[in-house]
Amino acid sequence: MLSEHISRQAILFFILYGVTGVVSLLAALYLWLYRGNAIASGVTPPVRLRRWAACFFSVSVLDHVWWLLFCISYGDIRSMDDLFHSVGYWAIVMLDYVAMLTTLAGTLLSMLQDRRRPVWPVFVAMIPIVALGGGFMVSPDILLHQIGVAYIVLLYVLFAVYMVFAVRRYGRWLNDNYADLENKKVWLSQVVTFACLLLFILYTFIDINTTLLMFLMHFSELVLFVLLLWRVETLPQLESLTPNPSSKERGAYSSSAENSADKGNHSHLLGRGVGGETPVTIDIKQIERLLKERCEDKQLYLKHDLSLQELAQKVGTNRTYLSQYFSRQSITYNTYINNLRVNHFIKCYEEGIAAGQPISAQELAYESGFSSYRTFSRAFTQRMGQSLTDWMRDTAE
Repeated sequence: MLSEHISRQAILFFILYGVTGVVSLLAALYLWLYRGNAIASGVTPPVRLRRWAACFFSVSVLDHVWWLLFCISYGDIRSMDDLFHSVGYWAIVMLDYVAMLTTLAGTLLSMLQDRRRPVWPVFVAMIPIVALGGGFMVSPDILLHQIGVAYIVLLYVLFAVYMVFAVRRYGRWLNDNYADLENKKVWLSQVVTFACLLLFILYTFIDINTTLLMFLMHFSELVLFVLLLWRVETLPQLESLTPNPSSKERGAYSSSAENSADKGNHSHLLGRGVGGETPVTIDIKQIERLLKERCEDKQLYLKHDLSLQELAQKVGTNRTYLSQYFSRQSITYNTYINNLRVNHFIKCYEEGIAAGQPISAQELAYESGFSSYRTFSRAFTQRMGQSLTDWMRDTAE
């Protein structure tokens, strides 16, 4: 019987291989067909991110299918030397690299919502891979193989480095525009990038007979797919920052600033224009007054997930001017809002202690506008220069 010639390890490997393919298929069908969010109810992920992730999982399904067909068709291949002289193998490898790398890059870039990053440079970078792969299939040459491997490794390393700087820039953008950063950070994209780089290196240099490493790679692939799907569905759609205010916004604010200046308030801030445009004049005193009246006095900062855009609308300006104001004050919007929330927490806590009331720090932190206690603890330490536990102990003495 055929089963007598198949080892137990081979059976377990194909089971794991099949599970990975099924998970990819289910993820692709879910992202393509299901319009809701079964993983994080109440969260609306970016449409562009969902589409790229669906493409990535679809390619992964096809990847499992064509490698399985290859194994069935070329069952007599037992060594790396046999693979090296197999045209079918290199055709699949080339298709694998082009499809997986482009869709993975598109997925990771779509997680960064500060601006729309194009994916076409990735497609352009795939052209040498196609050329080298085609040349190798016509005339197998070890030099072409080495050049191809070196090029792909270099391409992946450059993309990983780019993602490090892009994610850092994205983090700064989040701090400038959002008070609550829960589920908005995309550090996982860096983890996925580096993990896929490691998997690629293993796939490139591993011997097909090294069973343990093959198990490890496919198990890691399964974990990465699950993490990626979770990240896609828990990342909320954010409103990207317009690089400069519209002419209507500029006119409305300029008129308001002029009225303020006519009343004797002449403290202005000269903001830098975008792309060489005329610099924008910002009335510092007016913004400070509006923030005091419409944010601090009305305790608008207690609202969860208050964005810079929403605050600007409440204040009566636009987010570009408000962002420039915070920048000139050497603080971020995130710091401004969370400092107000920490101050509110301290005031309520001290009043509760004075009245002899039982106080739950977690409940009070939530009532002070924080969506998570971890974010509150970090903001409190940054604001007060000591941990909440130490501060509570000093207050009780």
